[in-house]
Amino acid sequence: MHHCWLNGTVTPVKDVNFHFNDLGILRGYGLFDYFRTYNGKPFQWDWYWERFERSAKILRIPLPLNQEETYKVVMDLFAAQGGQDCSFRFLLTGGFTDDSITMKKPNLLIISEDLHHDTPGEHENGIHVMTYDFVRDLPMLKSIDYKHLLILRQDFPAKGVTDVLYHKDGYISELSRSNVFLVSGQKLITPDQHILEGITRRTVLELAKSDFEIEIRPVTLQETLEAPEVFTTSTTKRVLPITKIDDTVISNGKIGPGSKFLLDKINEFVKNW
Repeated sequence: MHHCWLNGTVTPVKDVNFHFNDLGILRGYGLFDYFRTYNGKPFQWDWYWERFERSAKILRIPLPLNQEETYKVVMDLFAAQGGQDCSFRFLLTGGFTDDSITMKKPNLLIISEDLHHDTPGEHENGIHVMTYDFVRDLPMLKSIDYKHLLILRQDFPAKGVTDVLYHKDGYISELSRSNVFLVSGQKLITPDQHILEGITRRTVLELAKSDFEIEIRPVTLQETLEAPEVFTTSTTKRVLPITKIDDTVISNGKIGPGSKFLLDKINEFVKNW
């Protein structure tokens, strides 16, 4: 059974009461983060906390717990749900408000969740994505604002895609919830503008630096469409090939050698976490 820590009280997720006058609901004033455990240990905990703390500072929402206190809550929730590997979602909002605009005391929820399971064949055959002319507001923080994705998702079945690649003025940024990489020979290329710097992205860059020439720079949409390999990274996807963008097939519709090498490398890395 999964549980939620809400402002100091632990409750089964199904029994959590959360009032509608929260600024996250009324005004979209909130942020989140998401990570998982491997072998009972939160993956890249220091990096995730660093990002969560940075997001809170950008939105000017005070954190009610420090890193050490939060880690204890996470491990208590981990034990409460049975000690099996799981994921965790942090949600920090402006809190309950009397006048629909004034922040009095933030709300922090820490929720244990089931792990995401891979779609069979996805890592061998890749995913198909559509492109969309858009750049996220304040992309350096994990805002709860995903309205563009929720609107576009209604078009996914008809287009035969599972995600969207954002671009603006000829340059790509990221997928809706993950980062993008190109592989060209021994070069590993990833955008540096208008992106959330993902923790899996950071991990892959560390794992790749001894085997690839790394370029972190602006990346055009045309360059992406012409790349020998394209893949995306996230907590749930690890290294997942993108084999079709709109009508353009990438890497003959299969995972390429560079992507496969990095997928194997991160799989081995987390196995020994």
